[in-house]
Amino acid sequence: MRLLGLDPGLRITGWGVIEVTGNRIGHVADGVVRSDDRLSLAARLAQLHGGIVAVLKAYEPVEAAVEETFVNRNPASTLKLGQARGAVMLAPALAGLVVAEYQPSVVKKAVVGTGGAAKDQVGMMIRTLLPGATLETADAADALAIAICHAHYRAGALSLALARAGGGR
Repeated sequence: MRLLGLDPGLRITGWGVIEVTGNRIGHVADGVVRSDDRLSLAARLAQLHGGIVAVLKAYEPVEAAVEETFVNRNPASTLKLGQARGAVMLAPALAGLVVAEYQPSVVKKAVVGTGGAAKDQVGMMIRTLLPGATLETADAADALAIAICHAHYRAGALSLALARAGGGR
């Protein structure tokens, strides 16, 4: 089964697709969707959404996962991140996929073994676990980490998401 991990950001949104067969996890693809900061906020959100729609069409994942938002010190940045996150989450939701959410510490613990792991530790573990990963940016590594986390926790998370959504695919 193919799982999509998403690491939303207004400038760069990371994405990663893994294949899960039994207890084996393999790399399918990873990359980023960039928005043009010269455009309006609405146009940038449309770019992010369209980019994730293209990923969904190209790789056909059956489930998606995203990292929960943390609150920045700058309220305007937090708001923009939330808007980007909404645009990114909307794509798989409209495609009928359940979208699971994980706290950053849970993602790090699932991949590195500790919830306080640094970004470079996450990237190093992703390269170890998924040797074919291209990891254009740390955002792509984070997205693959989110997908791996979902692979580990999906049974519980899927049940919770289905209960919240009242259904799913």
